[in-house]
Amino acid sequence: MINNLAYIVACVLFIMGIKKLGKPDTARRGNFLSALGMLIAVVASFFENEVVQSWNTDNWMQNGYVWALLAVAIGSIIGLLWSKKVKMTGMPELVAIYNGFGGLASFLVAFTQFLRYPSGTETFVAISITLTIFTGAITFTGSMLAWGKLSEKITGRAIVFKGQKAINLLLVLVAIAMIVIFAIPGLDDAVRLVSVLVLSGISLIFGLTLVLPIGGGDMPVVISLLNSLSGIAVAMAGFIIANTVLIVAGALVGASGLMLTLIMCKAMNRSIKNLLFSGFGSTNTASSKGEGVEPKSVSAEDAYLILEAAQSVVFIPGYGMAVAQAQHVVKELAEKLEASGVEVSFVIHPVAGRMPGHMNVLLAEADIPYEQLKTMDEMNPSMPLQDVAIVIGANDVVNPAAETDETSPIYGMPIIKAHEARTVFVLKRGKGKGFSGIENELFGMQNTLMIYGDAKATISSLANEFTND
Repeated sequence: MINNLAYIVACVLFIMGIKKLGKPDTARRGNFLSALGMLIAVVASFFENEVVQSWNTDNWMQNGYVWALLAVAIGSIIGLLWSKKVKMTGMPELVAIYNGFGGLASFLVAFTQFLRYPSGTETFVAISITLTIFTGAITFTGSMLAWGKLSEKITGRAIVFKGQKAINLLLVLVAIAMIVIFAIPGLDDAVRLVSVLVLSGISLIFGLTLVLPIGGGDMPVVISLLNSLSGIAVAMAGFIIANTVLIVAGALVGASGLMLTLIMCKAMNRSIKNLLFSGFGSTNTASSKGEGVEPKSVSAEDAYLILEAAQSVVFIPGYGMAVAQAQHVVKELAEKLEASGVEVSFVIHPVAGRMPGHMNVLLAEADIPYEQLKTMDEMNPSMPLQDVAIVIGANDVVNPAAETDETSPIYGMPIIKAHEARTVFVLKRGKGKGFSGIENELFGMQNTLMIYGDAKATISSLANEFTND
């Protein structure tokens, strides 16, 4: 009775936490509520009958409390050290790994439950076991591959090979066959074991082949999709062991992750099918309009003279801001501009950065006022009225080729129309392409001025110019 009450409280906290995560000013409180809910759920699990009954065993190896406390201690230490060590640029990779670990945990729950009761499972539980293995394994290997691409351990480009779609279809069909076979009542234990092993192997491979053809530009959406899959796997694992909190928490993560994926796909004007199977970023694509045009560059001192005369400035952050850790000096420059009577705004594209909400987190960390944060739809109509647009490390989300070049892979994707501002400053480390490998038409436009170098140092120089004025 107490356990169920604790689980209900945990579920309520999860729901409240996710709701508060939807707004920047309440996100931190939402994260705390969700973490509190998970703490309550973990503590309540110590009072499950099977764990309590194991307390009296003479063999410590069979004592549930020993293993549970050991797991909590190890996980807490790793989580604490990792959270202290990771930088903001490493957050996308960290999220990808966490998604993978969530999938792996669900996979292991299902597999160990099968080993405990190889032939004593009802049809519903049998289906739950196989579906958990399927989704958990896909999430694990897919997330590990996403981590490799995000951390650039392997190429961020889409990897496409002949017959890839046919192989994926074959893997799915075989997986479905194994799920059906496993669910047959009265099946021999050896056959069930073979079907589970085959399903496990196929699912692990499918996780890799599913993410391989997805390029770096789509990584924020992929992370969101994998997060949804990890939630589905957790919910399925909850059905296996009849744990209410796992079912509710997994369903919440699965549903919210899927909704976020659909929102981000809409922001890119693409479908999930196109995302998974188009091979976006598999080849180098240069915009025909931008090809051969040498971008004009200026120094920070020259850029200051233009900013000094501006009446409105909009900042457009991208992954480059995270790399340079420039969010705090960006705020400093924004305050200097405001003190000079300039109207300052920030506009964030839904897929800017390398994970959902990446730029929102960075700007929130620097305490940028929420009223200055604009969505793409809010800012685009007034972009022609902006004196200066400062693009900090963004690429595809400001590429005019999405509107003008029908041969571009991003054609049709809604973008922040930075090119419509009177003057555009693009802060970039060098002349290379973005993570997706696509040439940016913006860089060669007449109203665009490139400021090469470290974004943090550049913006700091601009802020200092205002101080010395």
